Amino acid sequence: MTFTFSRYQLGLLLAVVFLLSPICRASDSPQGTVKGRVVDASTMQPIIGASIGLVGTTAGASTDEEGHYRIQKVPVGTYAVSFRSLGYEPLTITDIVVKPGRIVFVNAELRQSTVAVDSIVVSAGFFAQPEDAPSSSVSFSGEEIRRSPGTAGDVSRILAGLPSIAKVDDQMNALAVRGGSPLENTFYLDNIEIPNINHYPLQGTTSGPIGLLNVDFIKSVDFSAGGFPAAYGGRLSSVMGMTFREGNREEFDGQIGAHFAGLEATVEGPMAGRRGSWMFSARRSYLDLLVDAIGTGVAPKYSDYQGKAVYDLSSRSQLTVLGVAGVDYIEFEKDQSIEDGFSVYGISDGWEYAFGTNWRYLWKSGFSNTSLGYLATKYGNSFYETKSDLHLTEQNTTEAALQVRNRNHYRSSESLSLDFGFDLKQVFNDYYNRISEYTNFVGDTTAPDTVDIYEKAVFAGGYVSATWRPVSRLTTTFGLRFDWSEANHNHYVSPRFSFSWEFSNRTALTGATGVYRQFLQPSILVWSDSFRQLRDPMAVHYVLGARHLLRSDTRLTVEVFYKEYYHMPMDPDQPQLMLADEYGFARLYAPVKTLVDNGRAYSAGVELTLQRKLVSGLYGLVSGSYSRSRYEGYDGVWRDRLVDNKVLVSVEGGYKPNERWDYSLRWVFAGGRPYTPLDEEASAAINRSVRDETLVNGERFPAYHSLNLRVDRRFNWSGSNLIVYLSVWNAYNRENVSDYYWNEIEQKQDVIHQWSMLPIVGMEYEF
Repeated sequence: MTFTFSRYQLGLLLAVVFLLSPICRASDSPQGTVKGRVVDASTMQPIIGASIGLVGTTAGASTDEEGHYRIQKVPVGTYAVSFRSLGYEPLTITDIVVKPGRIVFVNAELRQSTVAVDSIVVSAGFFAQPEDAPSSSVSFSGEEIRRSPGTAGDVSRILAGLPSIAKVDDQMNALAVRGGSPLENTFYLDNIEIPNINHYPLQGTTSGPIGLLNVDFIKSVDFSAGGFPAAYGGRLSSVMGMTFREGNREEFDGQIGAHFAGLEATVEGPMAGRRGSWMFSARRSYLDLLVDAIGTGVAPKYSDYQGKAVYDLSSRSQLTVLGVAGVDYIEFEKDQSIEDGFSVYGISDGWEYAFGTNWRYLWKSGFSNTSLGYLATKYGNSFYETKSDLHLTEQNTTEAALQVRNRNHYRSSESLSLDFGFDLKQVFNDYYNRISEYTNFVGDTTAPDTVDIYEKAVFAGGYVSATWRPVSRLTTTFGLRFDWSEANHNHYVSPRFSFSWEFSNRTALTGATGVYRQFLQPSILVWSDSFRQLRDPMAVHYVLGARHLLRSDTRLTVEVFYKEYYHMPMDPDQPQLMLADEYGFARLYAPVKTLVDNGRAYSAGVELTLQRKLVSGLYGLVSGSYSRSRYEGYDGVWRDRLVDNKVLVSVEGGYKPNERWDYSLRWVFAGGRPYTPLDEEASAAINRSVRDETLVNGERFPAYHSLNLRVDRRFNWSGSNLIVYLSVWNAYNRENVSDYYWNEIEQKQDVIHQWSMLPIVGMEYEF
């Protein structure tokens, strides 16, 4: 269970953990099993005779005629598992935790080698890079996410250590990627698009305060910050592809736990005949116990449920059924809202879910994935103004979509492979949004308005791309994407290109460019029929990078990028603002009345990343970047975007001396981001926050920095294990500024801080 503690209680807890260490240690040496399957990445056909080994040990195995392997009697601990086969690039998968009496499944997809075997041995395959996305991409395993300090198992928060992600606010996991707003990202889970992976999602954006997905289900997370291939459309900045692991195909397993996110129970087991598996989890929050420590003054209540079932229809055909659902409720009381600097109080009551199935079929020289999904989100909000008790907004909106997605990969020869497919989506949106007359961001009075409309629309897209190796060390990918929207009858063709040149087995030059389109959100189009005549936002990406292996498990990457935006929607009535930023951070309460599509913006920067994978002892990631992100207002003035930190530095890593202990930390520094200061005279006149419209994004908050610490302790028995961890967020209690506001009680400018020091204890028991 997660609690908050005084310094005395924390010291006592640590002493108890240390005292329990020798008592809880099993008298014998508990063991587990590693097993899995090795296949060709292009065809998904089994690789026979591949060699598998546990790095640093003599334990190993080879694959049978179906590509299966099994390593038994493995002492508990964390391992790197290496995979090698003649004619294929080596691959090493790290962070494989062997647990007592349990089977850990480690599957591998090997790519055919294009260079001599003896020249790629040095690489060892710790950093496998997608062929069609050689730039701006990074992968994390579920274990890396679980143990990362300051993430609470949140998929989005682990990305905060990357140099491409702006630091916005502790209380939101908004992904502002290379100067873009949270509107510009997309997520895929097992080939099913999910618009938002958070509890309390902000409508139209990809952000929220708390992650929805169960980290124990996650096999891998692949994140691309730019230059991503033609298979992905509809977003301007980034793509996150996630895969849930399969459940245990041989035995029943269970787990109970308590974390920052809530109480959790997980069960999994085999299908009949061991032709498949299933797993299910349920979680319930208790963050109301942490209200005082976090300083939000509210008690969010939420729950989520997720599951996955896999069944082998034949040796070539596999069916997956997937479901994720969340229920959210939060109440902001008036007195607490005033004390915390909020201008509104009220209730937010909603839910979100996604259900779908994916069918994978193997051809002789390729494979296809076809998914059918249904997803829906309910936004139920009712808010009042703290100063006047005016019923400011009421929202009872449901956004739903039925979607089909098809992806195909075909290898025509050793030097050429093709990818092609389509997306088809039918949306069913029922909007009810009512806004009363109120005083807006800069002190102007806005008229009341109501949107009450039900709308259906079809969105379609298709793509084709070819990956070609004209010589052994050069890989190129040419892609073309087509997208069409029934909502505004716009259609676009978007070209993409990427390359990777291997100077040696250690060093490569990479690059990518392409055109990216994003249709205006239906929640904006319903504001006015005239908006359907607008052109949709477009971005052009340019990325050039180099990567170098300092040693087999340590890589240095440097990238420069330039991203140019066109046709961004602008509001002539608020000519200083970038609508995408204001809307992306939920700072617009009322519908805008007029829009034009001539907005421009750009982002440019240089990023450096040094990463060492966990093989033994030390692991970590050090990154830094310098970038600028600016936009041109409707008034013709260039201003900094809300996420323009300029400088970002992150140090994350840890030390794992043995299978029982793990010590880790994360330190993040970010330059102060822009904000619009208060007009104190105007604020005093009406006793509410009024921003100075002559200084929009004209000043900057103090620099942000914070240290998160974590200690994990594992207790292993013959058939079960317990993980206990202590994490301290903002360990030196830095008072990072979230915003300035007008304190209506004391009638003066005041400050809202981000999270103060927050000690957290969590545990997981697996059986």
